[in-house]
Amino acid sequence: MTSPGDIDRREALRRAALVLGGVLSAPLAAGVLAGCEARGVPDGRWRPRALTADQAELVATIAEQILPETDTPGARAVGVHRFIDALLAESYSAEQRERFVAALAELGRAFQTSTPDQQRALLDRLDHTAAPFFRTLKELTLVGYYTSEIGATRELHHAPVPGRYDGCVPLAQVGRTWAV
Repeated sequence: MTSPGDIDRREALRRAALVLGGVLSAPLAAGVLAGCEARGVPDGRWRPRALTADQAELVATIAEQILPETDTPGARAVGVHRFIDALLAESYSAEQRERFVAALAELGRAFQTSTPDQQRALLDRLDHTAAPFFRTLKELTLVGYYTSEIGATRELHHAPVPGRYDGCVPLAQVGRTWAV
C-alpha cells in the first residue's frame, strides 16, 4: 500500500477529478496527463507537435510574462509551452487548434513589436478586458505550471494530511499558498 506522498501525478489527478466531481474538463485533464510526457524531454530533443517552433517560443515568452521567475522557476523553466503544445496536439480538435493558432498570431504581431514594458501593459489590458483568447492562454499557463512538479512542490505547499483547520490565517503567517 502506498502512502499519500507516494502517489504519482496521474493517480493524484484521477483522485482530484473524483473529488471535484469532474470540474476539470476532459480535454484539460487529458492535456495535463499529456503534459507529463512533454515536460520529460530535454530541451535539445523536444519538438512541438501542434505549434511551430516560433509559435512555441511565443507561447513560452507570454507564459513567462504571466508567471515570471521569482524565487521559484517561471513558466518557461517548467515547460508550460510544452504542456500547451501537448494539450493542443492531443486534446484539441483541428478546428480548435486553428482558432488557437490564429489568435496567437494576432496577439504575437502586437506582442513581438513591443518592448517588455509594453508587452506587460498589453497583457494587463487583455487580462482586465477578459479577452477570450488571453483568458484561455492564461488558464492553460496556470494549469500547466501548477501541475508541474516544480509548481506543485516548490510553489504550492502540499500537506497530504493537514493538521487542524484554521479558517482565517493571515497569508504572512502561512507564507505561500498550500494545497491539500
